[in-house]
Amino acid sequence: MSAPLPSGLKPNRVSGAAGLLRAFAGLAKVRLTLLVVTTAAVGFLMAGGPHGDAATFFWTVLGTALAAAGSMALNQVLEAGRDARMERTRNRPLPAGAIGRPAAVVSGVVAAALGLAVLTVRATVVTALLGLTVVLLYTLVYTPLKPRTPLCTLVGAVCGAIPPMMGWSATGAPLSFGAWFLAGVLFLWQIPHFLALAWLYREDYERGGFRMLPVVDPSGRVTAQMAVLYALALLPVGVMAAMGGLTGWLFAAGSLVLGAALVTLALQLAAARTEPVARRLFLATLAYLPLLLGLMVADRTPLDAARLAVATLAKR
Repeated sequence: MSAPLPSGLKPNRVSGAAGLLRAFAGLAKVRLTLLVVTTAAVGFLMAGGPHGDAATFFWTVLGTALAAAGSMALNQVLEAGRDARMERTRNRPLPAGAIGRPAAVVSGVVAAALGLAVLTVRATVVTALLGLTVVLLYTLVYTPLKPRTPLCTLVGAVCGAIPPMMGWSATGAPLSFGAWFLAGVLFLWQIPHFLALAWLYREDYERGGFRMLPVVDPSGRVTAQMAVLYALALLPVGVMAAMGGLTGWLFAAGSLVLGAALVTLALQLAAARTEPVARRLFLATLAYLPLLLGLMVADRTPLDAARLAVATLAKR
């Protein structure tokens, strides 16, 4: 159940195609949906390489985007009342009155169902089942847990870890080491990323009734320790990828540099739990992920080219 909308908020539904488009884009949390799609695309590229089927890639991206957008919409339906109490979220479409609850429910269900259908028909059944898992976990487990326990962050991290596995499975490849490796990286990355954000907005989260870790940890000591722990866990990922044959050693070296920077900033948060330090860590996590994934895909391509050359020579 979502918290009731505060009585002071009055419906202010938008008119015109442009206004409705902006409202539905806000309902879909476009930036977060784009992150989900990007990680799914990386999973596809890492499994299929540069020679993967372009049509399947397109439908995988589209289906993932629709399923993610549907999940975001349903999440906002459930949290509309709490969002209305928070400065950070009070201008979202539902608390602002730009979209009615029935329209939000219908659009969320339709988008999620259509996305899962696309993944079933044009990708693989495994991809669709993984997508369904994300939709159910995000709306029926993660969202209800947020006002109850800080453990919701771990559930949310599981939701964010699955999309690269979706992209991987869409190529028809089994969920082998590479798929689980990508999921692990996304899971670990989300913890320092979100804890830094939650520390910045801890008063806002408390106002909304969300029991995030910084809300129940006023000193921030445990919050910072968890950020350091998960940042440290990201340090060996490059070596693991290289030893597992997923990438070359260029990625191993680059990921170590990126990881060291992240650990340094997390340690700074542990030493001084101030908003400027937390903001630097948050911004660093935003830079870390695209740099890491981009380097991973770039280092994967030469491996694919080398393997193709070896296979070609072997046939002669």
